[in-house]
Amino acid sequence: MSNYYKPNRKPDWNYGGPNWKLSRSKIDLFLECPRCFYTDNKLGVARPPGFPFNLNSAVDNLLKKEFDIHRAGKTAHPLMKKYGIDAVPFSHPKMDEWRDSLRAGVSFIHKPTNLFVRGGVDDVWAKPSGELIVVDYKATSKDGEVNLDAEWQDGYKRQMETYQWLFRQNNFKVSDTGYFVYVNGKTDREAFDGRLEFDVSIIPYTGNTDWVEPTLYKIKECLENENIPAPGDDCDYCKYRESAGKAFRRVIESKTVNEKIIPRTKIVKKEKTGGGEGATESLF
Repeated sequence: MSNYYKPNRKPDWNYGGPNWKLSRSKIDLFLECPRCFYTDNKLGVARPPGFPFNLNSAVDNLLKKEFDIHRAGKTAHPLMKKYGIDAVPFSHPKMDEWRDSLRAGVSFIHKPTNLFVRGGVDDVWAKPSGELIVVDYKATSKDGEVNLDAEWQDGYKRQMETYQWLFRQNNFKVSDTGYFVYVNGKTDREAFDGRLEFDVSIIPYTGNTDWVEPTLYKIKECLENENIPAPGDDCDYCKYRESAGKAFRRVIESKTVNEKIIPRTKIVKKEKTGGGEGATESLF
């Protein structure tokens, strides 16, 4: 078995277990494909994960360090001044906890469903009035100006809206407008020279969190149901499982009653069956 992908998660980490929590990414998975969400959170078999984007993680870490300098000094970052944002990086004892997307994050127990919802934020800024601004870092490399116009970036918007909702549930006053700090790797340089340069821009986004609570009720209903839900319309994972299952079924049904499915054959070391120049070899 691959050391990277570990299916059949322990029950403690599935819905109903003591360690299970509803992360921001799981909410997005439910909206993308209820069947994959159910298979993951109720049955304990997650999708094979994508490989981590280490360059993106490096950019995130460096941006956090850079904004932390201004957080400690209670000063605005030059980018904030450039874009006319009247705010400073927010200083709070729980900042490191809020940023920890794997073990903590901003969290809240939604009483009507008893779902423990959480999500790890990249940054939070504060206006002079005390109102908070949710900030997310994004990295890419593309020709032209970056924007939020692509359909696949709807997930970015929902991500920010989930964070805005979580902070409001924790009794913070939160601006509807959040910001994406978007870094775009330059590819028009003559040489690499051991250095990758970026254009950095700030893109405002006005969030709407009205969808979050109704979605939590639907998630609760899905998890409490013993019937496996329908797949998402565009879920490639479900299409693969269905197509592979049909292919396996055709093979099985083509066998006669007395035939057996050939088990996986263990290949052993080749052995000579005879001597001399005319010797033959056996693979099994």
